[in-house]
Amino acid sequence: MAGGAVTDATIRTRFAPSPTGLLHLGHAYAALFAAQAASPGAFLLRIEDIDRERCSAEFERAIYDDLHWLGLDWPQPVMRQSDRLDAYAAALDRLTGMGVTYPCSCTRGDIRAALSAPQEGAPILGPDGLVYPGSCRGRPVRGLTGDEAIRLDASAAFDLLGVERLSLHDSRPQHLSRAAFLSGIGDVVLARRGMGTSYHLSVVVDDAAQEITLVTRGQDLAEASWIHVLLQALLDLPQPRYRHHRLIRDEDGKRLAKRDNARSLRALREAGVTPAEVRQMLQPIGT
Repeated sequence: MAGGAVTDATIRTRFAPSPTGLLHLGHAYAALFAAQAASPGAFLLRIEDIDRERCSAEFERAIYDDLHWLGLDWPQPVMRQSDRLDAYAAALDRLTGMGVTYPCSCTRGDIRAALSAPQEGAPILGPDGLVYPGSCRGRPVRGLTGDEAIRLDASAAFDLLGVERLSLHDSRPQHLSRAAFLSGIGDVVLARRGMGTSYHLSVVVDDAAQEITLVTRGQDLAEASWIHVLLQALLDLPQPRYRHHRLIRDEDGKRLAKRDNARSLRALREAGVTPAEVRQMLQPIGT
């Protein structure tokens, strides 16, 4: 929702996991945070399964089981990204028609090599890894074949919008200059090879389709929110409010990972931990 006050009754949040592993305490925190932030509005579930090689039906079923065990519920049917490829293609076509995309054939090794050149200075790590040096920038898009990635030409995007900074509302209004975006985020991928879309493009299109008014996500995605604000402006989509919450970490201070099944919600449930005990451990709202 762009501008105006958001009342409790109009809040719509979402929890959008990828079925690439079992949910852990970090996911439980994010889901409970979103659900409680929405109350008494609407809490939605979305399955982000565009990475077909890593996603599985088994893990998707586990998501439903774990969330129901926590006491969460959501409207049906559940949005699944694998059913929405046409919507992402249409958004990508629109951006390409605006002249703010270009094809990129660079591998991660190519990017590292380009950034290691003496004239480039120290590589900068952005929300998608190393900030792309623009090696393919300016190449025309000649049909979206899927053989190459499609990147956003961020500088052209700012030119088209005629703005020098972006704004979003988290706990308070925040701003990011064009220069900071270009140097710290850069030309992100909008469509990955063989996938036809990316996390950034899909989440923006889906949030608008689900009429999400409040995006809740971890602090690790705070920088990525600027990409989404830029895409929302380009696609003339409403900008939701944002709340970036803390991350749940292990005893060594490391962020929890799906590969550590011993810390999964399934393992906790099998060990006799109750949903009430999980909620007490996490205490989502206000932290």
